[in-house]
Amino acid sequence: MTLRWGVLGLGTIARAVHLPLIARLPGHELVALADLDPDRSAELAARYGARALDAAGLFAADDVDAVLVATPGRHAAHAVTALRAGKHVLAEKPFALSADEAEEAAEVAAATGLVLQVGYMKVHDRAVTTAVEALPEIGDVRLVQISVRHPVDGPQVDHLRLSAPGPLPAGAAELIAADDVAENRALDVSVGADASPAVRRLFRSVLCGSVVHEFSLLRSLGFGLPTFDHADLLAWEGGAPPTVFATGRLENGARFVLDWAWTPDRPDYRETVRITGSAGDVEIGVAPPYRLDATSTVTVVSPHGERRPVLAADGAFQRQLESFADAVGGGTPHPHAGVEGALADLRSMQQLLAVLP
Repeated sequence: MTLRWGVLGLGTIARAVHLPLIARLPGHELVALADLDPDRSAELAARYGARALDAAGLFAADDVDAVLVATPGRHAAHAVTALRAGKHVLAEKPFALSADEAEEAAEVAAATGLVLQVGYMKVHDRAVTTAVEALPEIGDVRLVQISVRHPVDGPQVDHLRLSAPGPLPAGAAELIAADDVAENRALDVSVGADASPAVRRLFRSVLCGSVVHEFSLLRSLGFGLPTFDHADLLAWEGGAPPTVFATGRLENGARFVLDWAWTPDRPDYRETVRITGSAGDVEIGVAPPYRLDATSTVTVVSPHGERRPVLAADGAFQRQLESFADAVGGGTPHPHAGVEGALADLRSMQQLLAVLP
């Protein structure tokens, strides 16, 4: 079976990862592209041998089996439209900014019998499976720490030599404005209509845009989600994202520490997960985004010594597509890439906000 893809939204992640991966992966075919910028759609369609369509045309296309939603902002609304058009959906994060949006999408997916998967690529990483297998070696887990150092996009994507966006057509402004209104309504529900612009940006861009991946990692490692008891924000000036420091308890009683820092002057993205047990620790060096074939690393320290398992070269994004295709073909969906997990993550992010001083 060949899974025929339509990609909605041709921004950085689509161009860096999704398009080249679909084009080269056996059993997958790129047939249609859509973006608010018709010139970009035409250019990329010509490069990949696909058709350039508008969003409505992509949803209506008979030869599109699945839609990858990679538009800016929240993605649940586009997912619902695609599902109602009879398409399976793989939706980038943030999937939704309110529980109502996520619940509607889950209901439509259940009613249509179609696959709806959230783009938590890190849960598919071989490093996660390897780390879980190593946990018995390190005794009782006492502490889990996740550290993220997040630079601006420029240094992360310079190697891709992406073309700069051109001016959007006049009709795009109305669509963008309507989406902004819907996004603000969702934020009203999740953080409160009286929340400051800074808190709204924190929830939308930092938590839902990046930190949400750390929640999915915790779930896929078997720790569930934390109950936060402390959160603090540092270096919160102007419009720049703050440093987020938060602590809590995991379901097994272990302590959880999250530190997420905006580091605009560093040249790379860095993310480390360290699991400390009574007899050793397991550390994951998470592969950076925007690098298609980058792989994560795992280091295990136990009474038996230190080792670094060799991981296969199929990265998290590739395994994500393979998992999606398997589910479309009747296989079991990945347990940590569904809307239920996205809803749980959303509520954990709201709980983190609630303990801010």
